[in-house]
Amino acid sequence: MLSRSSKYLVLFVSALFLAPALTCRAQFREEAFSQSFNDDTAEQADSTDKIFSVKDYWRGLTHKQETDLFTMFEGSAILVGGLQIYNKDYWKLPVVYGGIAAGVGGGLYLKNQGDPNYKYWLAGAGLVYWGALMDGVISYKPDDYPSPAKATFYSMLVPGLGQIYNHEVWKLPIYWGIMLGGLNYHILYKRNYERFRKIYNAEDTTYLPLETSKYYKNISRRYRDYGTLVIALGYVLQIIDANVFAYMHNFEVTEDLAIDVSPTVICPGDNYAFTPGGPSPAFGMSIGFRF
Repeated sequence: MLSRSSKYLVLFVSALFLAPALTCRAQFREEAFSQSFNDDTAEQADSTDKIFSVKDYWRGLTHKQETDLFTMFEGSAILVGGLQIYNKDYWKLPVVYGGIAAGVGGGLYLKNQGDPNYKYWLAGAGLVYWGALMDGVISYKPDDYPSPAKATFYSMLVPGLGQIYNHEVWKLPIYWGIMLGGLNYHILYKRNYERFRKIYNAEDTTYLPLETSKYYKNISRRYRDYGTLVIALGYVLQIIDANVFAYMHNFEVTEDLAIDVSPTVICPGDNYAFTPGGPSPAFGMSIGFRF
């Protein structure tokens, strides 16, 4: 059975597969302003106005429109093989479905037979599922490089791969160091936790008083959970890093840099005119940058 912290970690990682639905993809609506900054009608609004569009996903599967990777990945996380259909890699579908069915079927059969190796078959099915998502992301052809969507999903599926995709390999030791450090911390204190838990549950006072065993059991569990949080923190940070720096990859500052310094009058509050008896304006410097 998985420990409590391991279950939380599994749920956390699973939730990250739906994280693109929570990214900043919403746009301001025209109704929020008195001016009109967007000429698109409601029918012309693109898919980034929605968290997930079943219509866009279906139209992508039927090749009636080009659909963004975020939508296709989210849909394919539920409907396995959707990315292969969108990429027109139909020959891969029997491999994906066959591998998942064999892993799940074999695992359930061995579990009913009492064979402890059933978990390896289920893990194999999960590996095929992961491989289908990874293959879909790799085969997806974006319009530009680097693609923030590809960088994000690369990092989600293989920590650090997004940094390699962005040609920022030097960051790998940082994020892998954080995650491996947390993993080492987790393993060390998990071992201690199991040791003192057994001593406490057995009420063994040969070497330690019962209250001392309980104290070490609880403190080891706490530090074990801290290790899990460090792993999760490193994992999330490298995903954010891959996404942000893929967006900023083509950001350039023009060589036409200028700075303008001039004296100015600072009016207190909303006093834009000299009011008798009111607060006096202040004099200062105004600095403006152009880039």
